[in-house]
Amino acid sequence: MNGTKIMDSPERVESRVGDFYALLKPRVMSLVIFSGFAGMWVAPGFTDMHPLLVFVAMLSLSVGAGAAGAMNMWYERDIDAVMNRTKNRPLPTGRVAPDDALAFAVILSLLSVMMMGLALNWLAAGLLAFANFFYVVIYTVWLKRRTPQNIVIGGAAGAFPPMIGWAAVTGDVTMLPVLLFMIIFLWTPPHFWALALFANDDYKRANIPMLPVTAGERNTKWQMLFYTILLLPLSVLPSFFGPAGWGYGAAAFLLGGFFIFTSVKVLLDKTHKSARLMFGYSVFYLFAVFLALMIDAA
Repeated sequence: MNGTKIMDSPERVESRVGDFYALLKPRVMSLVIFSGFAGMWVAPGFTDMHPLLVFVAMLSLSVGAGAAGAMNMWYERDIDAVMNRTKNRPLPTGRVAPDDALAFAVILSLLSVMMMGLALNWLAAGLLAFANFFYVVIYTVWLKRRTPQNIVIGGAAGAFPPMIGWAAVTGDVTMLPVLLFMIIFLWTPPHFWALALFANDDYKRANIPMLPVTAGERNTKWQMLFYTILLLPLSVLPSFFGPAGWGYGAAAFLLGGFFIFTSVKVLLDKTHKSARLMFGYSVFYLFAVFLALMIDAA
């Protein structure tokens, strides 16, 4: 119209904002935020922190995690398009252009690390940068399409938030944040393999070598049980290394015991009903364990 720029309608602008927000994987981000805040909460000196610094630390962690999720979606847009679980994401449907998604992810990632370093400390910023690098390069680019152990090794990326939260407060890393890292690290394989069991056809279609695809469901179920058993004693150990005591230890033991029970149910179930229930419980388990830690520490 004679060079006149036609502005997007409010509805279109809102839709675009929603599409870019979806790139951040907000459901995954909620676990990152909560476990990162738990790491801050139990760190010595947290109660002396200015609330603005707490907010900036959590904002940096959230933005960094979202940027990694957006980078993951950018790289995996080809396989997302053929999986029922992901085919309606913004990139496969064309609602967001790949170049726009990549620029969005890179800018947010750099911004999150700079905010964390300048406002808190560079150890926390370095851990955040390394976690993003691990998730995008080591897991997404290198491991996911090459090995059935993708989620075992790559799961380390999602285990960094409590360590980052601790470092944001203290400027160092000690035994307790390492144990919190290990809890998430061991929790990740049974959590994702439960999903992979009932999304097996999706992974086959996308040619992703998840364990149920390469080793079969029976083998996967036994490995899930192994990890849940290994997780139980480890999850109790923070009772010995920090502000939390036996109240947390008892809660972690009960929650871990039920996690093992759900894994046994999956092993005995010839359908995928128990796998769906275990996947849902695994999310609750991680929230509950970290919430118990925070309550007992308080």
